[in-house]
Amino acid sequence: MPKTYTKKKIFVVAVGMILILVLLIGRLGYLMIFQSEYYMKKAESLHERERSIKAKRGIIYDRNGVELAGNKPVCSVSVIHSQITDENRVVKSLCDVLELEEQTVRKKVEANTIREKIKSNVDKENADRLREMNLDGVMIDEDYKRYYPYNSLASKVLGFTGSDNQGIVGLEVAYEDVLAGTPGSILTLTDANGLEIENEAESRIEPVSGNNLYISIDINMQKYAEQAAIKVLKQKQAKRVSVVLMNPQNGEIYAMVNVPEYNLNEPYTLVNVEDLYVAPQKEEKEETVETTAKQEEKTEEEKKENKSENLTEKEKQDALNNMWRNFCINDTYEPGSTFKLVTATAALEEDVVKLDNTFSCPGFRMVEDRRIRCHKVTGHGTETFKQGFMNSCNPVFIDVGARVGVSNMYKNYKKLGLFERTGVDLPGEASSIMHKEENVKAVELATMSFGQSFQITPLQLLRAASAVINGGTLVTPHFGMYTTDETGKKTKTFAYEEKENAIKKSTSETMKELLEAVVAEGSGNKGQVAGYRVGGKTATSEKLPRGNGKYISSFLGFAPADNPQIVGIILIDEPVGIYYGGTIAAPVMSEMYSNILPYLGIEADYTQTDATETSVIIDFEDTVE
Repeated sequence: MPKTYTKKKIFVVAVGMILILVLLIGRLGYLMIFQSEYYMKKAESLHERERSIKAKRGIIYDRNGVELAGNKPVCSVSVIHSQITDENRVVKSLCDVLELEEQTVRKKVEANTIREKIKSNVDKENADRLREMNLDGVMIDEDYKRYYPYNSLASKVLGFTGSDNQGIVGLEVAYEDVLAGTPGSILTLTDANGLEIENEAESRIEPVSGNNLYISIDINMQKYAEQAAIKVLKQKQAKRVSVVLMNPQNGEIYAMVNVPEYNLNEPYTLVNVEDLYVAPQKEEKEETVETTAKQEEKTEEEKKENKSENLTEKEKQDALNNMWRNFCINDTYEPGSTFKLVTATAALEEDVVKLDNTFSCPGFRMVEDRRIRCHKVTGHGTETFKQGFMNSCNPVFIDVGARVGVSNMYKNYKKLGLFERTGVDLPGEASSIMHKEENVKAVELATMSFGQSFQITPLQLLRAASAVINGGTLVTPHFGMYTTDETGKKTKTFAYEEKENAIKKSTSETMKELLEAVVAEGSGNKGQVAGYRVGGKTATSEKLPRGNGKYISSFLGFAPADNPQIVGIILIDEPVGIYYGGTIAAPVMSEMYSNILPYLGIEADYTQTDATETSVIIDFEDTVE
């Protein structure tokens, strides 16, 4: 028995070993035959070192093909620890040439990693100096740095890129997928110690450049607008000045200005606002000693705000974020009297008012327990709706708003896109801030009728105004037009949504007539351009909280009045001294249009004498007591 049991045991063990051997041979065969390619690549990868090659970022051009954002050849410097033969020499050389701290460089040089980046965006001259030193373990790779040939031009539209050429803000980030391209790589063979094998050829995968982006901005119009904005910013010691110029027929934005702008080539350097200001000129008789004192106080405050060396890291970052903000789309405001064109449009759409309907203005209107003033304290007396529009009379618009009613008013707001974002192709667009319809009572309706107690963005207002004057089509404001590849071949044309019949064509025709009358005979008189028919509306809106003495003066204007080819808005934030929109904002638009209209090829259609023989009515502040 014992012998039999032993033989059986040996047999079982033998069979088991044979099975195990068969399985091992089978597994080995599977790996060698079916998985050979996979493990060959894995083995090769242990002896390969990959270095990335950045793709050239697509160029941003204006509508005429002028380069607004391009690329400057630079280099990227890195170290491979295993290949360094003289650490001290490498550290000293990198510090001397790249002007870096020794502690920072040494830490990276001594790091036992595959690869450590020392510095990006190294200019070619310094990169060549390092190459001549033949430093073991120091790798110098070709790279590209974003470059903006016009420095601050359209900075808050274009935006900028980070150290790896990725978009950070503005169009650079909005069109990242178009501009970025596909990186390439260099593969180098190494031995078991990580040292490159001599005489072994490198394997190179070429990068694919990003597509070029053509945008609707016209560099000449942008320059005209920026120069005019900077001029009034200095004259009025304002906090900022914003301008948008757009084609009301299709939504193409010709210019978008937010001064002070910042240098796109140095985006982390705070703008020293005090350098933009000049000594105030005594040009306004109405300025008082109190106003002058307030101006001096504000100038001192601005100086304090711009001493960036005294800021904490958080304060500096907050200041940078504020510097990069695009007020035209990122912030909302109370539009004031420019919004009366929306109220008038709603009234005409609902057929509750005719141009010759008469109203009475005693200088105020009582709404429930609120006494709401007209800018003309003594009142306008009896006036037609057209005259009330030209006079920017609050009591008239309170009465008109009451006729329209809350429900119909909100219906027309919606038709004109005031409850939605415009869809502009820039990041961070704000939404309007409106009362819920069920919460709008008589007082709220009254104040909304002349542009108070709610907030919208300047671009929302410009979009609504475009529909009012272009025959009723609600367009999408935009910059992107089309893209091309490196050879110039068009790769994509962008299309944008349009909503037709937002208002009736007859309403649009009447509104153009009213808005032209405002400039020809009413409160927008200073917005006239010799030889051209211009329409528009002024506003002077008090910033919250009421009574703080801070205003936004604005003017919305378009031309030619009978067939608008351009519409624009200018906002002067917190001007010092006289702050009425008709007095300080309208003339700036007039100055811009005097250059831009001939540039667009729009011919003048009447003489300068005709243009100047009109009356002047100043648009004073709309106020709720």
